[in-house]
Amino acid sequence: PMALPAAREPMLLLAITEFVANSAAFTYFTAGALRRNISSNMLPQRFPLQLRTKSMGHFAPQLQERYPDQPMELHLSARRQPLLSCRPDALHGALFGSAEAFVVLPNATRVPAFLLHLAATARG
Repeated sequence: PMALPAAREPMLLLAITEFVANSAAFTYFTAGALRRNISSNMLPQRFPLQLRTKSMGHFAPQLQERYPDQPMELHLSARRQPLLSCRPDALHGALFGSAEAFVVLPNATRVPAFLLHLAATARG
């Protein structure tokens, strides 16, 4: 339970419970809406890390050797439903996702490069 502040002047107060937030997360996850594909041409040129095998050579030198300076794609998706919990001292969240990288060949074929499973928790 949370006490709402007393209104001293006209204001708009919006309160969302963790039930509403987690229900929305469940709905988006179940519908498959928590997916995003990012291609090399979607990132600004000034972005520090470009989605090209040349840039990824620092992390995986074999990519640059096998596929010299080819564009890449990242397929991001949630592996599990994101979770949110409201506590008196903070808001806690947990995200569980994966990032699958592909090299895009000149004929538009996508070659799997690597897969990362991500888990992140935050407290704010």
